[in-house]
Amino acid sequence: MVMGSSKGRVKAWFNKKITDPLLQILRRGTEPKQLAFSAALGITLGIFPICGVPVFLCGVAIAFLGSACHAPTVMLANIIATPVELALVVPFLRLGEKVTGGPHFPLTSDALKKVFTGQASQEVFLSIGNALLGWLVATPFFFIALYVVLMPCFKILVHKFGAVSSTPKTPTSIDIELNPKPRFA
Repeated sequence: MVMGSSKGRVKAWFNKKITDPLLQILRRGTEPKQLAFSAALGITLGIFPICGVPVFLCGVAIAFLGSACHAPTVMLANIIATPVELALVVPFLRLGEKVTGGPHFPLTSDALKKVFTGQASQEVFLSIGNALLGWLVATPFFFIALYVVLMPCFKILVHKFGAVSSTPKTPTSIDIELNPKPRFA
């Protein structure tokens, strides 16, 4: 029974934090192109390899880009990217090491002990720099790939869940032919 209730809580959390905000965004009538750009931006900034910084970066991007991006979509994509951010820290570190040709930072328990005791401060700063460089090199590729993938997705989602026009539909000639008005004699 505990397993079922935890699944229900996860589903409720997911609906409240992800699904409901996404549906609200889609219903506001934003263009798919802007949504794809904003989501790609939020995810790309959201995978920045230093925890806590992506929210700040998204805020700066929103302030800088203004109406060119959709702020709620950027922030929602940033939230969605958090697990991916954590998963990509080591690949960004290794990419940065390859780009610089620098030393390989060991990810062992001894290295972790050195970090906590302050004995590896230079190596830690170098590894952070390498991770940042790896992110910087990968960023354009991530952004472009995300935009290309998200554009058709948002076209479909906006079409399916988008705002219904408040103006009454004027009948076309096909509608009139298919649905003739009854004639009274």
